[in-house]
Amino acid sequence: MTYIPHSPKERDEMLATIGVEKLEDLFKAIPAAHRYPDLDLPPALSEMEAATELSEISLANETTAELVSFLGAGVYNHYIPAAINHILLRGEFYTAYTPYQPEISQGTLQAIFEYQSMIANLTGMDVANASHYDGATAVAEAVNMAMAQYRDKRKKIVMSPSVHPQYQATTDTYTQFSDIDIVGAESGHSSTPEALAELIDENTALVVVQYPDFFGRIFDYTKLGEAAHEAGALFCIVANPTALGMLKTPGEMGADMVVGEGQPLGISMSYGGPYLGFFTTRQEYVRKMAGRLVGESVDSRGQRAYVLTLTPREQHIKRERATSNICTNQGLLALAAGVYMSLLGQTGMRQVAELCYHKAHYAAERIATIPGFDLCHSEPFFHEFAVCCPTSVDEINAHLLEHGILGGYDLGQDYPELKDHMLVAVTEKTSKEEIDALVEVLSEVNHD
Repeated sequence: MTYIPHSPKERDEMLATIGVEKLEDLFKAIPAAHRYPDLDLPPALSEMEAATELSEISLANETTAELVSFLGAGVYNHYIPAAINHILLRGEFYTAYTPYQPEISQGTLQAIFEYQSMIANLTGMDVANASHYDGATAVAEAVNMAMAQYRDKRKKIVMSPSVHPQYQATTDTYTQFSDIDIVGAESGHSSTPEALAELIDENTALVVVQYPDFFGRIFDYTKLGEAAHEAGALFCIVANPTALGMLKTPGEMGADMVVGEGQPLGISMSYGGPYLGFFTTRQEYVRKMAGRLVGESVDSRGQRAYVLTLTPREQHIKRERATSNICTNQGLLALAAGVYMSLLGQTGMRQVAELCYHKAHYAAERIATIPGFDLCHSEPFFHEFAVCCPTSVDEINAHLLEHGILGGYDLGQDYPELKDHMLVAVTEKTSKEEIDALVEVLSEVNHD
């Protein structure tokens, strides 16, 4: 919409209509001493001067352009092809607004449709929505969907303690004023699928696990899914989309819902967001799924057309009847993920996953040789692993930072029993030389 300022003549007409002579008369009720207070602000800068000053301020922050990063815990430093930002910044796409008017939004709708198709294929499921805010929101919405499916007749959610702690916290926020009982934390951070299966009963609505889990471990959840279904419960897997390039799909393990964080799919880390929550499910549950859904149809002239479909699931109906009342999506980021998956293809996705896997295992093997450092778990892992450290993670990370290395995540923040334990992440961008440098600096840590 073009902005055209009011002309002096128009302003005079408006002032005359409300009975005042000049603009200042509107503010007579405000004491003169308070109308134009002195502000403690520096003199105005030109555009060039402002750009220079802001650039200097930003130098206080260190990024992965200057630091070698081994920090993950849900957000990963993957390579982003240049074509993605080129497409995102095109005027035809550069909006996150929901395309309500299909007659003028066919390009955006088709892009979302293609994203839905690819993410459904990647997870081994039937249908995907257009997106959620982030992975945490997608997990919480999976809980909402399960409760809607059982019409609140089942009140128990079994959630693995190795689901991302922030995802658990978001789910707690969603359910805090309900009588939903979330169990699983008591089984301990090292719980196995077998231990979780023992918590399932006839009151269980949903079982939630992460794949790979927060500690990077890989489990086959097929039998756990069978146990959930035998009890009449739904089964949700929180998946890392990068790992799905080489691992068995959640759909093959019997998942009813597959959700997760789409940031690894061509989206920059951006100091914590914005990100992309993906949500896929089976066809039989599509009417209970939260979020926008783009479908392919035929218009009045017989031409292929894309539309927002099954909208009565959302805020178009009474609030209490809707599955969810989130009234937006992350369309621009879904486009980024769609472009990423189409650029890499099945072969490229597998290559990225295999690079992450092999580099992480090289790093784990090297770190395990350092006196005082040990791997915490014996299970297979993907591109992230927990390390038992000889001293506090804060001290180790401070030492690493002095050498230009951003260290791993302090697990003691979320799991008190894992004090002095670090979660290390490795991606396809991490070189052998960078891993060797990490090992060399860690070897300097006092382990007496």
